This record gives sequence, C-alpha cells and structure tokens, in this order.
Amino acid sequence: MDYASKDIRNILVAGHAGCGKTTLIEALLYLSGATERMGRVEDGTTASDFDPEEVRRKASLNSSVIPVEYQGIKYNLIDTPGLFDFETGAAEGVMAAESVLICVSGRSGVSVGAEKAYRLACKQNKARMIFVTKTDLENADYFKILEQMKIEFGPSVCPCVVPVRLDDGTVAYINLFSQKAFKYEGGKQIQIDLPDIGHRFEGLIQAMSEAIAETDEALMEKFFEGEPFTTEEIVQGMAAGVRTGQITPVFCGSAVNNQALDMLLYNMNVLLPGADTAAAVGETKDGEPVEVTADPDAPVCAYVFKTVADPFVGKLSFIKVLSGKLTATSNVVNARTGQPERLGKTLTVCGKKQTDTAAITTGDIGAVAKLATAKTGDTLCDPARVVALPAPSYPIASYRMAVKVAKKGDEGKVSGALARLIEEDPAITFQVDPETKQQIIGGLGTQHLEVAVAKLKNKFGVEITLETPRVPYRESIRKSCKAQGRHKKQTGGHGQFGDVWIQFEPIEGEAIEFAENVFGGSVPKNFFPAVEKGVRQAAEHGVLAGYPMVGMKATLLDGSYHPVDSSEMAFIMAAKLAYKAAIPEAGPVLLEPIGALQAHVPADNTGDIMGEVTKRRGRVLGMNPDEDGMQVVEAEVPMAEMQDFTTFLRQLTQGRGWFTFDFVRYEVLPQMLEAKVIDQAKALGNFSDDE
Repeated sequence: MDYASKDIRNILVAGHAGCGKTTLIEALLYLSGATERMGRVEDGTTASDFDPEEVRRKASLNSSVIPVEYQGIKYNLIDTPGLFDFETGAAEGVMAAESVLICVSGRSGVSVGAEKAYRLACKQNKARMIFVTKTDLENADYFKILEQMKIEFGPSVCPCVVPVRLDDGTVAYINLFSQKAFKYEGGKQIQIDLPDIGHRFEGLIQAMSEAIAETDEALMEKFFEGEPFTTEEIVQGMAAGVRTGQITPVFCGSAVNNQALDMLLYNMNVLLPGADTAAAVGETKDGEPVEVTADPDAPVCAYVFKTVADPFVGKLSFIKVLSGKLTATSNVVNARTGQPERLGKTLTVCGKKQTDTAAITTGDIGAVAKLATAKTGDTLCDPARVVALPAPSYPIASYRMAVKVAKKGDEGKVSGALARLIEEDPAITFQVDPETKQQIIGGLGTQHLEVAVAKLKNKFGVEITLETPRVPYRESIRKSCKAQGRHKKQTGGHGQFGDVWIQFEPIEGEAIEFAENVFGGSVPKNFFPAVEKGVRQAAEHGVLAGYPMVGMKATLLDGSYHPVDSSEMAFIMAAKLAYKAAIPEAGPVLLEPIGALQAHVPADNTGDIMGEVTKRRGRVLGMNPDEDGMQVVEAEVPMAEMQDFTTFLRQLTQGRGWFTFDFVRYEVLPQMLEAKVIDQAKALGNFSDDE
C-alpha cells in the first residue's frame, strides 16, 4: 500500500559493532507480523544480513533497508554496520533518513560506535533517539549507562522508559510519560503496579519535565508554577524537543526476548519527524540554492543514496523520493550529468527481497534497477526543476595494498570488476601507480579489503591476492662529474661511431635538464637531440637500485664524429656510456618519498601519536584543533614507514581517530637503510637488461 509522507519514518539504525542493531530490526519485523519467526545473526537468518560474507562473518558489512509496517505507519529502518571498516554504510544511509536511532548495548555501555553515530546525527542535523538493548541481561546496568550518556552526549539525554528488576528476577519497564509499568511474558505486554524505585523516580520525572519545559514558553510557565504536565503535554513537548535536536530521548528493552519494543515503535511514531517534514536544500545548475519540500504534487525529485552491483539483476539504485512520485515512466534527468535517465522497474526492498511496486511515493524509500549512469549521491529530477542535492561525504581510504592477480590474463578484468565494486562502496579507491605500475586498492582497513577481495571473487569471478605496495624510491647525485662516452662498432658496410664528453651535476628539484656547450662543431648540431635522448633514457634507471634519476643536469661539452659512420643511434649509445661512467663517481644517493600526515585524534592520544611519528623517522610540525573537538597532529613521515599506520591509529584511539597522508617531496634516504632497499630492488629485478 502507498503511505502518505506524514505516515513514513525513515530511520538510520547505528551504533557500535555487536550492540544489537540487526537483532533489534529483526525483532521489530517479527513484532509487526511481517515474519513468522525471528532470524538470528548467529545463524545468518536475519533479513538485513543476507550477503554471503555477512552470513560468514556474523556481522553487517553493508547498509540494508528493512521496512516495518505497524499500525498504519511505515518505518523504513536502515540497518548500518557497526564495524569501523564499513562506516560507508552509515555515511550513505544518513542521507535518506530524517532521524538516527542510536543503539547502545546494556552490557558494554557507550562505546565509540555510539559516539560516532551521535556525532553523525548532529553533523547532519537529524533527530536522535537512543535505544539501550539487552537491558534484561543479568549484568546490564541501565543507570550507569545513563550517566555515561550524559557525560558523552551532554544534557540533551532524557530517559523515557527505564527498566526495573523485580523480586522474582524478571525485568519490568516504567514508562515515564504515562507513569505506568509493564512486564512482558512471551512478548505480550502486561501492566503491573508501579514498582518502588525510591527517590530515583522523582528525579527522573523532574529531569524529564525540565527538558520539556525548555521547548515551549507556556510549558515553562506551568513548570515554574509547579503544576504537573499532562501526558499529552509531555509527548508534544518531547516531540518538539526531538525535532529541534534539544532532546535525545532514551528508550530500552530486549530485542531477543521482545520486551518494550511496542513502546519503542509507538514513540518512534509520535516523537520522530515524519518524511513530510523533510526539506532538503539543493542547487540549480547556476549554483542558486533551492528548497525541496515533501510535496506529492511537486515535480519529482529523488536522491540515489546507495548502489548495489548485483551480478544477476545488474545495478540496483536505492532511492529516496523527496517530492513528487517516481514511476517506471517518470521523465527524469540526472542533475550531475544533465542527461535523461531511463528508469527500469520500481521496487520496494526488504533486505534481499525485492517486490515490484507501481510507484515510489513522496518521502518513501525504494529501488530502481538498471540505471545507466546514476551513481550514489546523484539527484534524479524533473527536467522542469533540475536541482542537485549534496553528495554524501565518505570516510577516507587510508589503508592501501597492491593487487596481485591469481590467474594470468585476468589483469584486464580486475579494473572492470573493481569499478563496479566502487559503485557499490565509494570508500574503496583504485589506481595504477605510475611509478611502480602496481594496481593499488585503498580501503578503511584490513577487514574492508578482505571483504572486497571476497566480493570480487563471489560476485565477479575475479580472484586476487593483496601484497604490500612497493615504495617508489628515486636516485640522485651529490657532486659534479665529467666523463667520456665513446661508442664504436665496425661491422661489414657502415660502422657506428659516436663520441661525447658530458658534465653531470646535481640541481634543485626533480627535473633532468640537458644543455650543450660545444665549441667549433666537434659534435654537429643535428646530433644534439640524440645525445639528450640517450641521457634521458639512461636516467630512467639509477646505478644504485635502478630507480629513476632526478635532480640532475647534463651538459654536452665536447666529442667527435665520423662523416660516414656517425648516426643518431651511435650518439644515443655514446651518451648512455658517458652516464654509466660518470654517475658512480658523482656521489649517487637514494631518495625516499615523504608525505604530510594529518592525524585527527582525541586530545588524550596526541602524546602517543607524536612518539609514534618519531619512531617512524618522522618530524612533528605542530598541532591544532579540528571542528569535531579532536586534535590534528601535523607531521612529515617517510612513506615507507606508514603501511600499518591505519591499524596502529585505530587501536590507539579505539576507532575514534582518522588521518590523511599525501606525498610532499623526496628526501635523501639515511645511509644505514640503503643496503636493504638495494637488496629489495635486486629481488624485484629493477635493473634493466642493457645495464
């Protein structure tokens, strides 16, 4: 059935790995009657973890959309991975949601994943709600977690449902709105007398009333006069506070045992904003801002927030319709390309289950098959109102590995398959290193790339392994040296003759320069380009480890020629011989690439990061705060020392930190490390055959 946008709630479900997001969504599906039995993450039977890798690893690796229809409301729940290697899921999913449900484990409390989810919601101006899972477990401590949340998330945190352990060991839930208590038997709600939790109860009601009073002046007056609020006033005030971001309501329950989930669903309806309130600001092609409101009669405007490369169906684009309605016959253009998009059939999706639907209505989420050019972050709109919405910002791929193809002849297939994988997961990067000619794949960490390798094999039949990328060293010289190169060959008929004297000297920068300073035509002008070509060809390989030579000037000083036997080829050979004679005498050195590191870390970790930079032969340049309340440590570090930095930083900061690292320049490699690099170069066969 089609829902009006006021009856649709698009909710991103986020939080730390293992806090119970997928189980909660599975329980809500079951509660709504959509499934006959609850799937389990451990058995790989949940609706949202259907990818073979997710089943194997027993964890969500991709975001998935699960619509839960309950009492006339459609909740589009976007299940996102909690593992930090798969943060892309939350980054794309939040673009389609009006609110974020942050899951916090009743066992382990507020962990980094919950902090990140809360920060993401604040950054994207989404309404927030917290659900404490597993509160029926023996060692769950709700009030301790509530204190943690107040410290981490600030005064907006407001408890709405609190658990109480009864004398018989079961858990009851007090609803602070209605001040009634309930327990659950076999998932059925039973009202009981309000258990006595002493002074704590008054404190909770007082805190809630204060939070609500701040949302409205009339309520504030009533609060100061000491009058209690009605349940209706509490709900309205709470809803207003949630929509402005002043209040983050906290609910709790047990997904596994189906406790207090009815209260969660009811409050997700009354407190969280509907899809009718969602307004997005896009840009016209002239860069003018334009507001898109959830109006079913307006020209169609839809946002592609996720792409799935399905080897059977082809490409599946997940879409949120912001205005108008999208059907297979809709006439739409892609705002990024300006080209019309031909739509395949429109679908509603629940995990891997796809159902044909006549249209995707305003505020709803669905999917379209086989869009030719559309990719994640594109806006599809009516040609009469072309508007581009902002693209999602993804976490930065900082972990890089080189691709090694398992089967000969698959090299060409790799880039095609990876291009389709990148459509699905834009946090993966792929490039061919112009220096080492290696294919380099980048991701958010080791698990991210392991899963990418598995997907390449399962989805596209391409087998690869990963190895540490080679470091593109360089070579240069430190002093000036002059040498002769004389090439003479006598065979039947024409011989070959070229003879040059060349001065080689170091210069600033990375260029190879060529000049001539020849007196009296000892080398004719028409052979100068051949000498230069010989020098440039020779400089492609240094004499220490075969890496390209940089920062050198070669000046042709003198030479001799033969009127018959001299040729371009002969002078190219002569120049190469001069290079080989001179460079070993010119103080050759190896140069290594240095990169600029910007590590964003919590203030407590800055000392450790500085120590680590020094250990990795780097130099700390300074420190300044970033907009997320973290500190940015700026440093310059040799590229060769950075391979496992992603893992180090994640362990040190428990996943809070991130970094960027960009090449800046080459510096002389310390002499004690030269032998190791030369040995590696020999093993790689860096020296060309003619040397």
